[in-house]
Amino acid sequence: MTDQTHDHSALLQLRNVSRHFGSFRALDEVSLTVRAGARHAIIGPNGAGKSTLFGLISGTLPVTAGSILLDGQDVTRLPVHRRVGLGVAATFQHSSLFLRESVLENVLLALLRRPGGGLGGLRRVAARPQAIAQAHALLDQVGLPTRHELAAAELSHGERRQLEVAVALATDPRLLLLDEPAAGMSPAETARLTALLAALPGEVTVLLVEHDLDMVFELADTVTVMHLGRHLMTGAPDEVRACAAVQSAYLGTTEVPS
Repeated sequence: MTDQTHDHSALLQLRNVSRHFGSFRALDEVSLTVRAGARHAIIGPNGAGKSTLFGLISGTLPVTAGSILLDGQDVTRLPVHRRVGLGVAATFQHSSLFLRESVLENVLLALLRRPGGGLGGLRRVAARPQAIAQAHALLDQVGLPTRHELAAAELSHGERRQLEVAVALATDPRLLLLDEPAAGMSPAETARLTALLAALPGEVTVLLVEHDLDMVFELADTVTVMHLGRHLMTGAPDEVRACAAVQSAYLGTTEVPS
């Protein structure tokens, strides 16, 4: 069902979304709009509700109240696989790669998740020259052109994150959700990931939850700040940096850390 009041510049809309764990309100009536093509970051101090919000958007957590719209369609109650079918792909803090399989096979398995891709399983897909070419192109795109034969377990931490992006892109997403993508990365690995995400085509909307504010302010065109389960503000990076309420939320510092 399409909502007639849908903002047509928005790919994702959250309307008064809440998530309660018993009497604890992890999220309390959060409303948020993510426009199509955005590089949108969600930040906030520990306990702000960022990961809970990510879980509601990706479908790994159920909503207590409120609604979530994807391109005007209500997806609030849809399971993860249905959201994937509508163009939502997510990477999480903890790796979901098949570590015993090769880098190339991980991408081929993701290609199976595209509509119609699952016929015949991995062997059938791996036998298609077009699928092999697609997988190699994705590995080139994320900076792993020579690592395709390695088992995923042999990759460095940063390379695994790059592979996770390739796996997500293989599902042909409209909305790419990234949960702490720079966690555990060296500065050089973070810089490579930032450049990779910045270079993604405009038809892929990126929404990331991230602690690394250097990465956020380099990559994002829009930043949402969460605090104690509530939406504090959304604006351009410079607006967020200058906001006194944001500075106060970050442990009373005189400026937003960067």
